[in-house]
Amino acid sequence: MASSFLFFFISIVLTHYSLSFSSAIVLLPLTHSLSKTQFNSTHHLLKFTSTRSATRFRHRHRHRHRHRQISLPLSPGSDYILSFNLGSHPPQPISLYMDTGSDLVWFPCAPFECILCEGKYEAATTGGLSPPNITSAALASCKSPACSAAHTSLSSSDLCAIARCPLELIETSDCSSFSCPPFYYAYGDGSLVARLYRDTLSMPASSPLVLRNFTFGCAHTALGEPVGVAGFGRGVLSLPAQLASFSPQLGNQFSYCLVSHSFDADRVRRPSPLILGRYSLDDEKQKRVGDDREEFEYTAMLDNPKHPYFYCVGLEGITVGKRKIPVPEILKRVDRRGNGGMVVDSGTTFTMLPAGLYESLVTEFDRRMGGVYERATQIEERTGLGLCYYSQKSAAKVPGVALHFVGNSSVVLPRNNYYYEFFDGRDGEKRKRKVGCLMLMNGGDEAESGGPAATLGNYQQQGFEVIYDLEMRRVGFARRKCASLWDSLQQR
Repeated sequence: MASSFLFFFISIVLTHYSLSFSSAIVLLPLTHSLSKTQFNSTHHLLKFTSTRSATRFRHRHRHRHRHRQISLPLSPGSDYILSFNLGSHPPQPISLYMDTGSDLVWFPCAPFECILCEGKYEAATTGGLSPPNITSAALASCKSPACSAAHTSLSSSDLCAIARCPLELIETSDCSSFSCPPFYYAYGDGSLVARLYRDTLSMPASSPLVLRNFTFGCAHTALGEPVGVAGFGRGVLSLPAQLASFSPQLGNQFSYCLVSHSFDADRVRRPSPLILGRYSLDDEKQKRVGDDREEFEYTAMLDNPKHPYFYCVGLEGITVGKRKIPVPEILKRVDRRGNGGMVVDSGTTFTMLPAGLYESLVTEFDRRMGGVYERATQIEERTGLGLCYYSQKSAAKVPGVALHFVGNSSVVLPRNNYYYEFFDGRDGEKRKRKVGCLMLMNGGDEAESGGPAATLGNYQQQGFEVIYDLEMRRVGFARRKCASLWDSLQQR
């Protein structure tokens, strides 16, 4: 296994039963899957990433009438990789996308056939690992809660009937020896068929975190989906939910701090810390990882009856410069049909906003910048981004942006989180022009689409510790020096 995927975290042992101390955390490295070799230009990378962000967002709306759908993990250039070991005789390494927008842990299993997967990712994304062999894993029962969670539209009796459990055993609830039927997942541009298994999941280190009887999906066939997902959403099959069943103090809260990269792999010299459980730092260390010991800005999680696994929050406004732009009411709450709110998502790259709000934001940006800088319409067409400007060699003067969440919570975005500057011009050209683009996207008409009204993407989350407090049912944001946070937590 590639050394970049090895885990270095504090000494902790999680047994099959419980932890004997409550202040422990587990520190895991998230590795960004930047891949310059896959893209022949910055325009290509941005076009690919903006298209995948839009596909993931709009897929949620196209399938809003289905009771069950799992969000699509993005491709290289935008995702964060998490590594585990499966089984124990011997343990087999696996690397998965970390995704708060889905609630299932699944991965390819040997033998694995991936249809139309050429060019979807590079082997380096998963450390060149082959799909694991699961001969030692146990199939989940058709009577298990996990099976019902994977087939939410069917009762356990229906599932056991599909598994060919005899009627008399169904009536006496004695079908535990019959396995959970396979299930089909359809994505924005791919799909898979999987079965549920149980086995030991561990994080390799001198004192490993071990989860016995961990339930996961195993896919032998997929369409356009070559890499698995570690779902961190609000569902019983997610990694936090299963961890909470062993140790509530670890599973009821997690956070991550995404190291700022601006699509430049050379800037990422430390992994992004993923923290399971609660922690505190002393004053000296706190000063190294935060800006003036900034506290978290919390906003409440909103329940979504249609998509219960989403981390939905309410957005009350966006400030551009000194002007606060009002948002439609649908962004402030989620209705009984599951429409509205903003999803906080580690798996979507760029923030997606409703068309009306996006146009208001673009109008205000253009009012402040259009009279000073030349509009780069050709760059907009080539990248899929909606607002770009040419500028001189010095950095453009860009208005500030702040997000205002329900509960009097405001998050001021760093400039690089919403305005990306690069040089336009092919290799060998004498004259290259500096261009900058707004890294927020138009998500379409909320009145026609339904489902979540907006998504807060991982690009806008860079340089923040984002905390998911499942016990208090809230999401928090605090500015951090994420690389320093990684170093400080390792030294605990």
